[in-house]
Amino acid sequence: MAHRSVITIGNFDGVHLGHRAILARAQKSAQQHDAFVLALTFDPLPIAVLRPGSQPLQLLSLTDRVARLRQAGAAEVQVIEPTAELLDQSPTAFIASLMDRYHPVAMVEGENFCFGKDRAGDDKVLAELGEAFGFEISIVPTVRQCLSDQLVAPVSSSLVRHLLKDGRVADVTRCLNRPFELESQVVQGEQRGRALGIPTANLDMSVLTATGRATPGEGVYAGQASLEDGRVFNAAISVGTKPTFDVHGLVVEAHLLDFCEDLYGQVLKLSFTRWIREQRPFPCIEDLRFQLGCDIKQVHLQSQ
Repeated sequence: MAHRSVITIGNFDGVHLGHRAILARAQKSAQQHDAFVLALTFDPLPIAVLRPGSQPLQLLSLTDRVARLRQAGAAEVQVIEPTAELLDQSPTAFIASLMDRYHPVAMVEGENFCFGKDRAGDDKVLAELGEAFGFEISIVPTVRQCLSDQLVAPVSSSLVRHLLKDGRVADVTRCLNRPFELESQVVQGEQRGRALGIPTANLDMSVLTATGRATPGEGVYAGQASLEDGRVFNAAISVGTKPTFDVHGLVVEAHLLDFCEDLYGQVLKLSFTRWIREQRPFPCIEDLRFQLGCDIKQVHLQSQ
């Protein structure tokens, strides 16, 4: 591998289309300079240090973020801890520290990139520092995507979180270039689905909550479930509090179509592809059973 680096820095939560455009530009720059692409990302997010408790829910685990960055073109990914000392550096001191450690020949960032104490550094400051320190600067325009309501919106992690909260998982797919996923171990639930003849696999929410993961808004979705052995099944996925049974804690559970094996203890990955309906209470169990049957039929139709 070449020892010269082309650096891009950011939170990269979600590794959405905008991030992928930055990494694609970095790859071109690396080819021109006989260098490699180095992505620097933060964990935790800087805002968690600057304003504890105000950090947004995360679209990806750190492990998945690193993997997605590599898939998108980063030859190497390094995770930086945003200490108070680091975040207190002036833009010049911050770039000087990068030069001392990574010796970049170029930097590639999005047009909204800010750095240094109080976010005082912007693309103009970066261009000046690039000239002073002797590295090239590339600023990638914001990527815009047409959503299902025909709105053309600038793609950002904040937009993806907003769409996800509203259950607009098809639009989330447009922005990420892949479906949104949740992955956790299957734990035993209250087995009400099994009693209804529609068994479900319940994700361990404690892990997702502890790591600050975002979840889709409450509702029923069509999607897919991927097993540890590589098999993939279409699935009807419920996100909510089970209003019919007055359950208050958030539950994510999936009914895998054409599947009848025990999944307890296995790690299950759920992909959300389409919204089906909102969560609502039903007056009796038979009405719920009928609706669940309709949901499963919708998943069948969505997968054809």
